[in-house]
Amino acid sequence: MEQVWRYATSADLTDATAERLMRHLVALQASQDGPVRLCLTGGRIANRIYEVFADLADDYALDQSRVEIWWGDERFVPTEDPARHAGHTLAILARKLPMIASMTHPMPAADGIADSDASAAAYAKELGDTVFDVTLLGMGVDGHVASLFPDHPSFALQGHSVIGVNDAPLGPPSRISLTVETLSRSREVWYLVAGEDKAIAVAASVAGDPAIPAGVVRGCESTLWLVDRAAAGLLPYHSCSL
Repeated sequence: MEQVWRYATSADLTDATAERLMRHLVALQASQDGPVRLCLTGGRIANRIYEVFADLADDYALDQSRVEIWWGDERFVPTEDPARHAGHTLAILARKLPMIASMTHPMPAADGIADSDASAAAYAKELGDTVFDVTLLGMGVDGHVASLFPDHPSFALQGHSVIGVNDAPLGPPSRISLTVETLSRSREVWYLVAGEDKAIAVAASVAGDPAIPAGVVRGCESTLWLVDRAAAGLLPYHSCSL
């Protein structure tokens, strides 16, 4: 199943997505044993969603000890570098949610490990055959997701679950990323996209353009496009008279 949900503004998108995520995690916990596995993305829109999500924690019966957190990609920089996704995300969530070490899996940082390839190998071992219940993904104007870029070796079929990316076209050039295969074994993939500059890439990705990562990565059970009106500007719009 693939659906597009459009919101008038980016603020509407972040508020609605945070509540959707909270409700969905609570429902998953009620329907299955063991932890709910959530794979996070970084970026401006994602961090706003996490802020709203954390603020909702007191209003919902989420068992925070049963939420396991992973990351889809990371910049290979030192732990305290502000470019790291995990630092921002953990700081936001920790305001309201307990960050249990055994349930929180940031990718290894550049301090204490040789290079991005070694970091990727370490994360692959930690990940094992984990299947995410929900994977959140942003998308670049070029249709890249995580640190998988079009017309770049990172987008090729790898045969690995996690890869080091050493010449990324966006800075910083050294990164770690889950592969297309790993992201696509998620039960659900949620794309979070805002801004008119993303409209061309959104239209191509929703149409399944095989030349761009966002056109290929899909959830096993469902894929949701959660987009603001500007990002959805080139998508077909169907109205109903009922």
